[in-house]
Amino acid sequence: MTAISPLRLGLTGGIGSGKSTVAQMFAARGGAVIDSDDIARSVTAANGSAMPSIAEAFGKEFVTPEGALDRERMRSLVFSDPSSKLRLEAIVHPLVGLATQAQAQAAVQSGHTLLVFDVPLLVESTRWRKLVDKVLVVDCLESTQIARVMARSGLTKDAVQNIISAQATRAQRLAAADITLFNEGLDLEQLRLAVDALTLNV
Repeated sequence: MTAISPLRLGLTGGIGSGKSTVAQMFAARGGAVIDSDDIARSVTAANGSAMPSIAEAFGKEFVTPEGALDRERMRSLVFSDPSSKLRLEAIVHPLVGLATQAQAQAAVQSGHTLLVFDVPLLVESTRWRKLVDKVLVVDCLESTQIARVMARSGLTKDAVQNIISAQATRAQRLAAADITLFNEGLDLEQLRLAVDALTLNV
């Protein structure tokens, strides 16, 4: 019997779109969710695989006493020297790629037929589109994004707007989508039903 190749679904959406909630719903339905942000945090956590190279490239002052990336210091550096972001990404991204591949391979070996790659910056990336079969964009109005993030984080409207402005535009995400889930005015049960329909048809 020929093994069925799993569907590799790229999941993305702007901050406050509900993407993480949708990822949890896919997981509840048996999908293997591979979270690129979680992996990136793990490689820069205390004694993470990226930390020796970060210490060498940026100096030990960018490493906390616990052995993790000093995120506040790095944010300040990136703000004052944008090229440092590229240097950091050159260290972190290959390690994230390796860990992503390992998690995906483990999921396939466990029998999962749906792999959901949760990638906030999928549209901004040049590599992710080639690694997935379909792209699902969780979409909503920008005003809704702002209201949701302000409610959950306590950030000001201007702060949330700055985060949104740093991401791909709504139009760019929609242009990259094979499937769009419009998460506007839906309660959790309605969103679950929408995800159920996607699970049956992706």
